[in-house]
Amino acid sequence: MRILVVEDDASLNAQLKSALEEAGYVVDAATDGEDGHFLGDTEPYDCVVLDIGLPVMDGISVLQRWRDDGRVMPVLILTARDRWSDKVSGIDAGADDYVTKPFHVEEVLARVRALIRRAAGHASSEIRCGPLTIDTKSSKAMVDGTTLKLTSHEFRLLSYLGHHLGEVISRTELVEHLYDQDFDRDSNTIEVFVGRLRKKLGHDLIETVRGLGYRMTAPDETSEKAG
Repeated sequence: MRILVVEDDASLNAQLKSALEEAGYVVDAATDGEDGHFLGDTEPYDCVVLDIGLPVMDGISVLQRWRDDGRVMPVLILTARDRWSDKVSGIDAGADDYVTKPFHVEEVLARVRALIRRAAGHASSEIRCGPLTIDTKSSKAMVDGTTLKLTSHEFRLLSYLGHHLGEVISRTELVEHLYDQDFDRDSNTIEVFVGRLRKKLGHDLIETVRGLGYRMTAPDETSEKAG
């Protein structure tokens, strides 16, 4: 999953970026509204953490422009404690949730997880697909109750497919959501990660849809599609 953090306080920006990366997300960051708007307008993100009080272009304006341009990624706004009007303005502009400063980073992480789940249509922190359970809170995956040993890239790929159960996801989309903007992206690496995941899963859960991409389905669903 790929997150954008737009926060002008350098220390808080770095703290949020570090915490999100430790939680398994790929994170891009901006320190003013103009750069933040550009990234959100040109790159695909699964969630955005957006401060309201930004230089160059304020957060409300950034959010309104995204929504006016049809950008639908979930947005969590950061507001000052004594500015209740910012919360109202943010929600009216299209924000999905808010956190009031000062806050605990754990709260931001929890709200980001919830927003991503809701956007994908999942109510629980656990995503199940046949014998597979993906725990988005602990960033772990289990098959038949046994925890899998996955690299960070493998878990990100598995988690993205899990959040989009039954959907065909192209290699391009996977690359865009698994790597940050500065990474030397190569869609061929996706095949390598998928191959490793299939071996570790031990079940036929990741289906290759020829010419289109990959789809995660439970074994019985895969056989029904094949039939």
